[in-house]
Amino acid sequence: MTHEVLATGSKGNCLILNSILALDMGVTAKAVSPYIKTLRLVFCGHEHGDHFKRSTIRKLAQERPGLRFCGGPWMAEKFLGAGVQARNIDVLEAGKTYDYGAFQIEPVPLHHDVPNYGVKIYMGGEKIFYAVDTGFINDVEAKDFTLYAIEANHTTTDIEARATEKLAKGEFAYEMRAAATHLSYEQAMDWLYKNMGPTSQYVLLHQHSETEKRAENA
Repeated sequence: MTHEVLATGSKGNCLILNSILALDMGVTAKAVSPYIKTLRLVFCGHEHGDHFKRSTIRKLAQERPGLRFCGGPWMAEKFLGAGVQARNIDVLEAGKTYDYGAFQIEPVPLHHDVPNYGVKIYMGGEKIFYAVDTGFINDVEAKDFTLYAIEANHTTTDIEARATEKLAKGEFAYEMRAAATHLSYEQAMDWLYKNMGPTSQYVLLHQHSETEKRAENA
């Protein structure tokens, strides 16, 4: 199983597995162009622009009329608005596993400021877990997966210090919102240690600089 992070963070998010499955599509059409002919499914967890870039979705739908798109019920209208045909949209329900032949996916509810899914993926005997934009994750279990791709948005110490400093100055502290809707490094690592097996690997996503966080939470 191969994986490539095309982008992660407030400027865009997209992870490609085995050149056939895209997890989120918040990147330009140019960025994803090497995979346009090989993709079989595009999953988008939620509607925010760094995970769902309408112009790219539209181009994919135009160039690949048979390409499938999936997400929670809240994403169906978004896909339609981006030019995806209704027959190519799969509406996913939590607790169900969907078979796409070369892989199966199981949506996992996450805890963001809009409805959001992560996914468990079963591909060629390997298991992958993907979750970004969630305030907490300890209600999810994914033992002994091959690869974990989860966010580690901030460290608790840094975000609390920045929020305290801004509040003391009477400024708006976007960090308080970020802390409630994104995993910290500490949360991510604690969860990984509880779920990883001896050969598991992980990739930390959605790590932001101060400037990127301002843009994302503006």
